[in-house]
Amino acid sequence: MLRYLPFLLVLALWIYAFIDCLNTPESQVRGLPKVIWVIIILLFGEVLVGPVAWLVAGKQRRPAAAGGSTPSAWHRNHRTTFVAPDDNPEFLRSLQHENKKDEALLKDWEADLRRREEELRRKSGGTADGGTANGPEETP
Repeated sequence: MLRYLPFLLVLALWIYAFIDCLNTPESQVRGLPKVIWVIIILLFGEVLVGPVAWLVAGKQRRPAAAGGSTPSAWHRNHRTTFVAPDDNPEFLRSLQHENKKDEALLKDWEADLRRREEELRRKSGGTADGGTANGPEETP
């Protein structure tokens, strides 16, 4: 397995340089046109000349700007404050709204249950055990 490691490293560098060259804007390419760099990377990739030449001389490298050009710098400059749910007024309002909806639904269910119980009492003739005078009522 270890004997394949140099081949895999060369292949990884080759693929990285190729994709980096394709994704680099034309304005950041130095020395040769972008198409020529792609051809150099593809032709001389096995001997590492093409990818190393691209990484060293082909791409214009700019120092990181202070305004946050890297993702970590951007996140440091655009930090959002976390508010716990129990301190968030919008979340608490949404809970109150949900509670009102649930209470209204519960009241509807209770009213429907009372109505059905009343219908059953009228059908059963008012007996206390819920059955008829002839015996218990079968439900479908």
